[in-house]
Amino acid sequence: MLSKWCRAFPGLAEEVTHARHFVASLVTGRGPVDDAVLVVSELATNAVRHSRSGAAGGWFLVVVGFGDDRVRIEVVDQGGERVPHLCDVTSQEEGGRGLLLIEACAKDWGVKNWPEGRSVWADLAREGV
Repeated sequence: MLSKWCRAFPGLAEEVTHARHFVASLVTGRGPVDDAVLVVSELATNAVRHSRSGAAGGWFLVVVGFGDDRVRIEVVDQGGERVPHLCDVTSQEEGGRGLLLIEACAKDWGVKNWPEGRSVWADLAREGV
């Protein structure tokens, strides 16, 4: 990565909007804004809903990295019992399709585990930038 930016947010649902604005302001003119906003929205929402980040006093961190041919959007959360995974599209469950959306628009994505949490990242192509 040539450059990286990061910002921590309180682990509250309403902070996902602030994370979207943060990413949009950085990616505008440098990459695929709509895809970047979709990715951070899904990852931040998952962090608040499915990890300890959504507990009282919790937080999540958004990292935006720029390389020559890609933009990496990464959300670091405080971990939890469930591991991020792709859900079955035939499931009647509400939600559960965020990682499928990310897989559809990203060049690549993955999960990194840390001693006190994890991060989920997605690389987006910087075509025409």
